[in-house]
Amino acid sequence: MVLSNYTKEFKYNLKLASPVMLGMLGHTFVSFVDNVMVGQLGAAELAAVSLGNSFIFIAMSIGIGFSTAITPLVAEADTENNFEKGKSVFKHGLFLCTVLGLILFGILLFAKPLMYIMDQPKEVVDLAIPYLDLVAFSLVPLIVFQAFKQFSDGLSLTKYPMYATIVANLLNVAINYVLIFGKFGFPEMGIVGAAVGTLVSRFVMVAYLWWLLAKREKSKAYVTNIKIFQLKKHPLRKLSNLGLPSAMQMFFEVGIFTAAIWLSGTLGANAQAANQIALNLSSMTFMVATGLSVAAMVRVGNQKGLNDFKALKRIAESIFMVGFIFAVIFALFFVVFHQFLPNMYVDLNDPENAIDTAEVVQIAATLLLAAAVFQISDSLQVIALGALRGLQDVKIPTVITFVSYWVVGFPISYYLGKAEVYGSFGIWIGLIAGLSVAAILLFIRFNLLTKKLIAKSSN
Repeated sequence: MVLSNYTKEFKYNLKLASPVMLGMLGHTFVSFVDNVMVGQLGAAELAAVSLGNSFIFIAMSIGIGFSTAITPLVAEADTENNFEKGKSVFKHGLFLCTVLGLILFGILLFAKPLMYIMDQPKEVVDLAIPYLDLVAFSLVPLIVFQAFKQFSDGLSLTKYPMYATIVANLLNVAINYVLIFGKFGFPEMGIVGAAVGTLVSRFVMVAYLWWLLAKREKSKAYVTNIKIFQLKKHPLRKLSNLGLPSAMQMFFEVGIFTAAIWLSGTLGANAQAANQIALNLSSMTFMVATGLSVAAMVRVGNQKGLNDFKALKRIAESIFMVGFIFAVIFALFFVVFHQFLPNMYVDLNDPENAIDTAEVVQIAATLLLAAAVFQISDSLQVIALGALRGLQDVKIPTVITFVSYWVVGFPISYYLGKAEVYGSFGIWIGLIAGLSVAAILLFIRFNLLTKKLIAKSSN
């Protein structure tokens, strides 16, 4: 192996991935700001946002996972210079994402009563219900945005979704500040204020991204004059065949992290708040890997369109290398600052809640050590998934993710996460196990598949 064959791809990979990383980090930064602001209200409020978002994340994972089917198909059409194929993919993908967003919103409204039978603290559930109502509706514009974003990524125009995300995030932070704490004469709405900020900013995000793409020469013809109700069966079937397994992959992964939130809730509000802090911080670093996953999906999709499978394998492996380097850096960061980082989420000067605050910080600091361990496997598994989606290989990876997270990971989390065993840390041992198995199996799958494609193209 000549290392320069891989490192020479780093610059372009990062150029393609960095806007996605920044855009995804922007989403997570808003969650970070939400958590920091809400954390000033108390542990119960922070736990309520965590519980409410656990339902949102499950639905969101299905919508975002489904939308990823658009990217490799658009990337392939772009390489083939086939405008009609690319526009058809986008139009049918936009229709399916809109319908899916409305369905998921309806399901969440009916799922709310589940909170009362999940052995969660009652004061947390009472706070979470009104928060969930508004954030559930924001799923509709979010998943529509995802259709535009995945299309834009497929054309390698990754910076425009980033711009839209930044604008929406700034708006969200401003609305949060005004409505959570009741500033400038506005009512003090607490965590419901955070939900209003999320809802408004997501509608703005969709409108702004459409406006940006409509101005750009390369994308204008795709996003204007969309006859969205003139549909054909074949593109709908093609997108569904790719999108549904991809949605399930993300659902299985997000599902186990959501299960970690629910299991933490059975340990009390403090454990749940600490779990939310550790999840929020680790999700920020995960966004970097997600950006690289999109780069892998786009570049693999491009090379598939060119039928150059040797270059495809080399480019994907170069992205794995970049992901590994970032993961090691983040792991070291969590180890060094695990005691300091949780302090940002709590009010250390509140004597009334001092005991609860100290327990939240202590648990969160321990969980960040576990987060440091799974950085590498988490990064590798999501990049491998992106590369496999670029190859339009989704069915076997779906089985792999199910087995990894729910046959291996969840039983470990459930058993070791009991209060009399390892508690919160035991829950995260299960997460580490699931992510590690997924990373190994997905990497093996990609390696076998590309070797087979190279051998086939050589004959």
